[in-house]
Amino acid sequence: MNYQETLTWMFGRLPMYQKQGKSAFKKDLTNILAFAEVLQQPQNNFKSIHIGGTNGKGSSSHMLASVLQEAGYKVGLYTSPHLKDFTERIKINGKEIRRDFVIKFIETHQTFLEKQGLSFFEMTVGMAFAYFHHEKVDVAIVEVGLGGRLDSTNILSPELSIITNIGLDHTQFLGDSISAIAGEKAGIIKPNTPVVIGETSAASQKVFLAKAEAVHAPISFAEECESIFLTSDLKGDYQEKNKQTVAVAVENLRNQAWNISHENLQTGLAKVVVNTGLRGRWEMLQDSPKVIADTGHNEEGLKIVLNQLKELNARKLHIVLGFVNDKDLDQLLPMFPQEAVYYFCQPNVERGMPVSILVEKAKDFKLNGNSYSSVKEALAEAKLKAQPEEVIFVGGSTFTVAEIL
Repeated sequence: MNYQETLTWMFGRLPMYQKQGKSAFKKDLTNILAFAEVLQQPQNNFKSIHIGGTNGKGSSSHMLASVLQEAGYKVGLYTSPHLKDFTERIKINGKEIRRDFVIKFIETHQTFLEKQGLSFFEMTVGMAFAYFHHEKVDVAIVEVGLGGRLDSTNILSPELSIITNIGLDHTQFLGDSISAIAGEKAGIIKPNTPVVIGETSAASQKVFLAKAEAVHAPISFAEECESIFLTSDLKGDYQEKNKQTVAVAVENLRNQAWNISHENLQTGLAKVVVNTGLRGRWEMLQDSPKVIADTGHNEEGLKIVLNQLKELNARKLHIVLGFVNDKDLDQLLPMFPQEAVYYFCQPNVERGMPVSILVEKAKDFKLNGNSYSSVKEALAEAKLKAQPEEVIFVGGSTFTVAEIL
């Protein structure tokens, strides 16, 4: 198989949360443990930092990777989902996994993958761990896919665990309360391993403290630590808490004798996009009119993004909006401004919410606009209608943003 054929096989044959949603979610670690055995336990051959949370885990992963790169470490980075190409998920010092490695890896293990029935995510985690071992990284920053306790990445024995925050997202998998979701996320807290918590509520803090005490894990709450003024090339307001979390994580690593200077921290945060290639976080795509894209897609993330949009005081706001079909529109749509002009669309993935459903639901909340057959068509129309001093925002889903980058 060539690269495209390999991707087609991966995407098309096996269950994949990005495409299917709930049916791809497996509530045990059986498959990844079996695969790790076949791969000769690659996750045990490099140091790792494990990052979970409802919002901010992707940005925090990229921030910390950038800081460690500035400190001179060879840094693996595993995140999901990708925006444009599968190889974005697995990087070393900002360079994406080689396509020939992807092809050879799948060819080598295809029989096992078929027989065992691994999900897309399970095979990808195995690939990432094998690649990091093969390339002899000093450390890998590994982002949790979904939840924590039963996520395929949770076979790691990390140097440090990080949980950015807890929100009511993916409730059909993780539980319908903050305490229940915190319990799933707390599953990445490991015995005698430091954990940094970025943001808490009374309910989630109680869960984290109990788990940390049970496994003798030293715990730090970033919001209780002294704040350090740090700038970053990631400009979303929500990055303030992520920067604080990363700063506290760096302090924890220093306490473990990692050689990371304050200058490494400052420069790493200032060069996240350059060092890691991260995109889609309050990304300015055009100046006149301003076109801003952001991958925020749940209540907590969208609330901050929409507040930041409001602060721009645009004469008129144009919003290109598309969701996936497991989102609770009764929860999300009331946050959007009624005075904006809307361009409704459907992300081009199997889980994309049909635009007809979105348009009808939007009317209940007095959000008015037209529907379009694709995200690109919706954005093109917004650009035609927007005046130079007005603002266009593209969001609602990672997949909506991915189509216009």
